[in-house]
Amino acid sequence: MPSSHVRMGLCFLDRPNTDEQIEIAKLADEKGFDTVWVCETRLVRDAISVLGSFASVTKKIKLATGVINIWTRVPSLTALTFATLDEISHGRAVLGVGAYWDPLAWKQGIKRRKPLAAMREWVEVVRRLFRLERVTFEGEIMRVRDLQLDLGYGRRRETIRVPIYIGATGLNMLELSGEIADGVLLNAFTSVNYLKESLHRISTGAKRARRKMKEIDLPQLIAVAMSEDTAKAKDEARYLATLYLGQQPHIGIASGISPNLVEEIKTALGGWPPRKDGAEEAMKLVDDKVVDLLTVAGTPEECREGVGEYVKGGASYPVILPITTNVKEMVEELAPASPHSM
Repeated sequence: MPSSHVRMGLCFLDRPNTDEQIEIAKLADEKGFDTVWVCETRLVRDAISVLGSFASVTKKIKLATGVINIWTRVPSLTALTFATLDEISHGRAVLGVGAYWDPLAWKQGIKRRKPLAAMREWVEVVRRLFRLERVTFEGEIMRVRDLQLDLGYGRRRETIRVPIYIGATGLNMLELSGEIADGVLLNAFTSVNYLKESLHRISTGAKRARRKMKEIDLPQLIAVAMSEDTAKAKDEARYLATLYLGQQPHIGIASGISPNLVEEIKTALGGWPPRKDGAEEAMKLVDDKVVDLLTVAGTPEECREGVGEYVKGGASYPVILPITTNVKEMVEELAPASPHSM
C-alpha cells in the first residue's frame, strides 16, 4: 500500500511523562500520524490538559480523547471543553467518549445506570450544544434546561464541527455506535476475529439508522510491545494482557480464550487492584498464544505485520498503544512516512 494512503494513530495511556509525551506528539505530527489519542480511563492524567499542550507544538495531527466518560464529563462541560480545544488547535479536536468502567465508577459513587440510554442522550445533547442551539432536554438520564454555549470573545458563532467517536467494546454499545457516532474507537486487547464481529454489530446499528459503513471511521487501538528480542517483547505484553483479562473477562472470551482460563486468571488476580503477587501468579497462566491473540509483540517487522492484520480485518487505521517504553522508536518504525510502512 502506498505510504500516502496509510493512516496511523498513536495513543498514550499513562507512560511516558508529559514532557516526553509532548516531544513524541510533535514527532508523530512531523512523521504524518493522523491522530494522537490520550486516555482518561483511570485517575492518571486529565486528557484535555495533555491535548492542549500538544496543540501548541503540533500543526496537522488531530487531537483526540481516547476516551473521556459520560458521567464525570457532563454534556455542558464537555461541549465547552471541546469548543475550546477545537479553537486553540484550529479545528483538530476529536471527542472520544465511553461509558466508563464499573470498578472506578463505583469508587466515586457513580451508578452507571442504563449506559446505552445514557450514551444516546449524552451524544444528542452535546451535538445540539455544538450546533449552538438553546437546549432543553429531559431524558431518562441526562437533563439540561435552557442551556446554550456562549463561546469566547471574538469567536464567530457557527457550528462547532468536532466529530464524536464512541469507545465501544460491548456488542450492544457497538450497535448504538453504528447508529449515532461519527467514529468508533475499537478497544485494545481484542483479537482480529473480535474486530470482525465488532464491525458486524456496528453495521447492524448503521443499517438501523439508514447509514452507510463508509460514513463511520473505525480506528483500532492495538497494544504494541516492540523489541529486537521477540521473547522479551512478549513478556512485556503479557503483564498488561493479564490485567485486561482479569478486568474485562467477557472480551477475552469473545476473542476466543477459554472461559475456564479467563476465570482462573481472574481468581489469581484477586480483584482490582490486584492482590499482592496476584499479577505475577496470573501471568503464569497467560502463554504466548494468548499474548499473540490480544496484542502485537515482537520485532519492528513483526509489529508491522501484526498491526497490518487489523487493517486487513476492516479497521480504518491502527492506533498504536505502546506497552514497551521505546515509544519514539515505534513512531519512527511505524510512521506512515516510514519506508517500512504497510
